[in-house]
Amino acid sequence: MSMSENATKDYPPGPHRVETTAPGHFAGSFWILSLGSIGVVFGDIGTSPLYALQTALGQFKGSGIGARDVIGVVSLIIWALLIVVTAKYVVFLMQADNKGEGGILSLKALAQRALGQRTTIAFLLGVAGSALFSGDAMITPAISVLSALEGLKQVDSDLAPYILPATVVILVLLFTAQSRGTAGVAAFFGPIMAVFFVVNAVLGLVHIAAAWEILQALSPAPGVSFIFAHGAVGFVVLGSVFLAVTGAEALYADMGHFGRRPIQAAWLFLVLPALICNYLGQGALILSDPKAVENPFYLMAPSWGLVPLILLATAATVIASQAVITGAYSLASQAIQLGLLPRLEIVHTSSTQEGQIFIPRVNRVLLLGVLALVLLFRSSDALANAYGIAVSGTMVATTALAFFVVWKLWRWPLWGALALVCAFLSIDIGFFIANLYKVLDGGWVPLMLGGAMFIVMWTWSRGSAILNAKTHRDSIPMADLIKMLQKSKPVRVPGTAVFLTNDPTSAPSSLMHNLKHNKVLHERIVLLNVRTETTPRVAETNRFEIASLSADFTLVTLHFGYMEQPHIPRALAAMRKAGLKFDIMTTSFFLGRRTLKAAQNSGMPQWQDRLFISMSRQAANAPDFFNLPSDRVVELGAQMKV
Repeated sequence: MSMSENATKDYPPGPHRVETTAPGHFAGSFWILSLGSIGVVFGDIGTSPLYALQTALGQFKGSGIGARDVIGVVSLIIWALLIVVTAKYVVFLMQADNKGEGGILSLKALAQRALGQRTTIAFLLGVAGSALFSGDAMITPAISVLSALEGLKQVDSDLAPYILPATVVILVLLFTAQSRGTAGVAAFFGPIMAVFFVVNAVLGLVHIAAAWEILQALSPAPGVSFIFAHGAVGFVVLGSVFLAVTGAEALYADMGHFGRRPIQAAWLFLVLPALICNYLGQGALILSDPKAVENPFYLMAPSWGLVPLILLATAATVIASQAVITGAYSLASQAIQLGLLPRLEIVHTSSTQEGQIFIPRVNRVLLLGVLALVLLFRSSDALANAYGIAVSGTMVATTALAFFVVWKLWRWPLWGALALVCAFLSIDIGFFIANLYKVLDGGWVPLMLGGAMFIVMWTWSRGSAILNAKTHRDSIPMADLIKMLQKSKPVRVPGTAVFLTNDPTSAPSSLMHNLKHNKVLHERIVLLNVRTETTPRVAETNRFEIASLSADFTLVTLHFGYMEQPHIPRALAAMRKAGLKFDIMTTSFFLGRRTLKAAQNSGMPQWQDRLFISMSRQAANAPDFFNLPSDRVVELGAQMKV
């Protein structure tokens, strides 16, 4: 993908196949990485015991809960963890990595490479899945922190009015602290979450002895019987059961930070056993005391341990929220590089870790959205009705994209790929349909947010393609311009001029405006084309290509992965060793700054034209995005209808 001037575009891979390196995140000890993954990857799914079983059994309020119902619901939760999380994500999808990276946008890039072209179906599935994921991402911090602080009601009912204000304060402090980076405290995330999971397991094991019959939930039979026995109500409960697996997408999305095996080990040897023990313990407590259904997680704790458990759970939910926020930054950064969002200001909060980034606009949108959800729904029970529907849609999109990878890239026979993917897809679709009842009870919120994000991504991608096509159509071919300049011979001035272009076959508008208005040409002209590949990272040895167009015109193509931040000066410095002689501090960078206006027949509806133009005005300027020295940049403006 080329990126220059005012828009970005997602191009199919060019004729040059750029090799990539492994992410390079895995130099540390295996178990240290596993501990780190516990603090980042499993925050969302790890805090689900705070509300998942309580919400699922809450569907029976007023009608009484039987022992078979409790065992059936716990069975559904356990087997959802085993099938959706363990079998689909941990065993299957983690094999579908893009040079070590996971997540739906990585899978989209992988599917497009597998198909050998930019297909509409892969594009729509990737954009829709990431948009829906962003919609539900706002709910995670809200429901996690609320559910943790609601334990204060078990300490003293008089503390109930303080739960909402305390939640708002914690969330505001959390989002405000993002600009300073999290590297200093991230080292504590893993140990805190490990303690949280151990406490979860111990609490569960202690209570299982109160009702040994809860162990029947380890079989899938009670869960299946529950669905058939309760019909429509059973299907509604299934939508609440899905709350236990809503963090599964994070296992796949964060694979690039820790590696496949450390995440798999942490899940299989600590997180999964702890969750199963805790859900069994909650079920046993409810069987022995049906009134415990009001808040089974906290009621498992002895009176002396309630306050410490609330503090530990609150810390765990803040960590889970931090993981979601970091994931949102990563998702936005990938979307920018893949041409799905305009350039946004990206601040690096760590000088040693490239992945430690802060995106101010994304942070503001997330904070406002999370606070709005807290004030609108006011309790974790109410928020649970909105939670799950969008992320279940993301899971459907992820599984559908995996089909193209299994079929085309792994070269499975069509029947084998269909059999495997359809088995998982049937479960995903079942959960999605089960969550549809939530639409009127609050599920419309994440769907609305996801729909808005889809429109934004689709508009930017579509508008950028139209703009690039129009620019190419109105431009002079570079070969023709070189021939013209050899005949007309304009005034030459000493030095090197670098012109950024997103179409190396056409003359950049900044070059044409410089000739038109200044009537001069530098001694050495470099056309600089920045491409984003469908792989997460590009090896330094394959960072650039140099091609001579004429005696004084050179084409330089820089290659970056979609997980990398393009740093032009650093890449040009490396090129000096390859024989391109220039000094960046005596080089002028010319960029075109386009002012867009709506055309009558642009190819998009008028509302979409206006949205695209508004987004282009909000885009970060190119010098900052590409890390160019501001005192060496010349921007030449022009108006353009699109």
